[in-house]
Amino acid sequence: MNDKPPNRPNDHCDNTPAADGEKPHVSFDGLVKGVLDGFGGESIGHIIGHIGDITGGEGGLTNMLAGGTIAGIASSLIAGAAHRFLNINPETGQIIGAIAGNLIFNTGGQHNSLSDVGKVILENLISGKFKRKVIPFVPPRSGMPSFNLDFYNERQRCLQERRLFEDPEFPANDSSLFFSERPRQNIEWKRPGEITNDPQLIIGQQSRFDVIQGALGDCWLLAATANLTLRDELFYRVVPPDQSFTENYAGIFHFQFWRYGQWVDVVIDDKLPTSDGELAYMHSDNHNEFWSALLEKAYAKLYGSYEALKGGSTAEAMEDFTGGLVEYFNVKDVPKEQLLATLVRGFQMGSLFGCSIDASPTELEAKTATGLVRGHAYSITALQTVKGPYGDTVLLRIRNPWGNETEWNGAWSDNSSEWNSVSEDQRHLMSFVQKDDGEFWMSFDDFYENFEEIDNCNLGPDVMNEISEMTGVEAARGSSAWTNYQVDGAWNSRAGTAGGCRNNIDTFPNNPMYGTYITVGDATVEQDGKSTVITAVLQKYRRELRPEGLDSLPIGFLIYELPSGFQSRLSQDFFETNKPVAKNPTFINLREVTARFRVPPGNYVVIPSTFDPGEDAEFLLRVYCNGEVKGQQIA
Repeated sequence: MNDKPPNRPNDHCDNTPAADGEKPHVSFDGLVKGVLDGFGGESIGHIIGHIGDITGGEGGLTNMLAGGTIAGIASSLIAGAAHRFLNINPETGQIIGAIAGNLIFNTGGQHNSLSDVGKVILENLISGKFKRKVIPFVPPRSGMPSFNLDFYNERQRCLQERRLFEDPEFPANDSSLFFSERPRQNIEWKRPGEITNDPQLIIGQQSRFDVIQGALGDCWLLAATANLTLRDELFYRVVPPDQSFTENYAGIFHFQFWRYGQWVDVVIDDKLPTSDGELAYMHSDNHNEFWSALLEKAYAKLYGSYEALKGGSTAEAMEDFTGGLVEYFNVKDVPKEQLLATLVRGFQMGSLFGCSIDASPTELEAKTATGLVRGHAYSITALQTVKGPYGDTVLLRIRNPWGNETEWNGAWSDNSSEWNSVSEDQRHLMSFVQKDDGEFWMSFDDFYENFEEIDNCNLGPDVMNEISEMTGVEAARGSSAWTNYQVDGAWNSRAGTAGGCRNNIDTFPNNPMYGTYITVGDATVEQDGKSTVITAVLQKYRRELRPEGLDSLPIGFLIYELPSGFQSRLSQDFFETNKPVAKNPTFINLREVTARFRVPPGNYVVIPSTFDPGEDAEFLLRVYCNGEVKGQQIA
């Protein structure tokens, strides 16, 4: 199975070319102070001490949003009856007065098992206190029907007519399975009630163990899905809690994804691909649980078919699940202290992490002697410090979406002797179990030696704002929070805005230009007078349009300091006499290219481009800054 997209770097265009099949990576040049500030020094020991400070001595970090306080606050509100529930039972999460759709259709089923955060969000949704700003999903491919489906209207219509929903946009037939290669298995579409007597959307609250790979090469999607389960606040943005196999059940479900700057609501029926009576693709380790299989179906609809999900980057799905901005970086390019500090700071800010080991085309998903798999997407789900046999040790918890015995077998693996030095109480706090479930711990040192790539999904202020609206709990803000600017754009050869890269100096000035004003971050974070800036250009609709022969284009961008008071477009003379202050490492045909850099406050111009002139595509430009950033297109 090919879980990586084919990457085709191109000529230099003032950039260093990557080797064939290589992702461009973030450069950390000049970032040491910005990354490590607040950790008390640049040594591993100092960082371990800082981890203890921020965790109250427990030494454990998971993907926390704004200090990870939301779940605790929600639990205390419910326990103290401070959150007023009028529409659901706070003990069970069941919707008061809902129609028992499973009885109407005789499909079996059980109620959802929602977390406290899920219950609060569900109450706020039903009461109208919170309404997501989403639009109906419209298929982008020509020939695909669009019915502008509204989940609530369609569900109500089905209940009134006493019929189960059938999706006219994504029917249960071959067109939804593939566009070029028929699956090897004999696929039969079945509703969950035809697979088990007691289907349930969520059992015992969502878990990373609900995500097990089937016969589809989409482990990149599964790694991101496992990460999604770690934070209720993120999970319930994608999997709305107002649906189940009991209350108001009508064979219809919906999932919400970030799509090129907007959140869309993807409505599906619950007919799922099965083979020999079992789910063929993503599934839970519990035979009765279906949220992960249904999420995968909705994601397949988003991109046109299940086959469209073959081969990809964990970063794509992480962005689609969160609206965050993902950076790639090569582990070996980053000093060990910086990498650890980046992980710690990322966990503090709610970042989601994926990781992988490179593979050549001839050894995709090849198992190594250590039990790790090359060319396979993993997720990093926790960081913990322990007193090991050789003193303080930083451990990382890694998740293999296969969910089986294919795990790391070195130091700190499930059955290693190192665990003898850790107390039973601490093992319990770490949720450590000896089980062939795809999850394992390894030391940070071993991680650094064995893994090669990390995806870091940074969450912007819009995420925090919406979480506050969803839960009624104000997300804590700190000096490390991002601000952002984003804008839609296009390279259009007919309009003369597809100028290609800087190698084409006569047409390069025709590309869209975006002026940005950047201010310095808070002094407690940045003490050198500069701001950390992450810039990303994302090309739209390329995966969805693969059946029509459109592949991703090699894209990139350059950033120049804007002359004082300059308001108009820059000319060829300017580019011939000025060098960029920042750029992405190489032009490459990924969905998104990203660069992180440090600049003084001031005015800058960002120029996204394709490699060759005359190539048409739509794009989304995003700029994240830990100071303040404002921007506008230069006409």
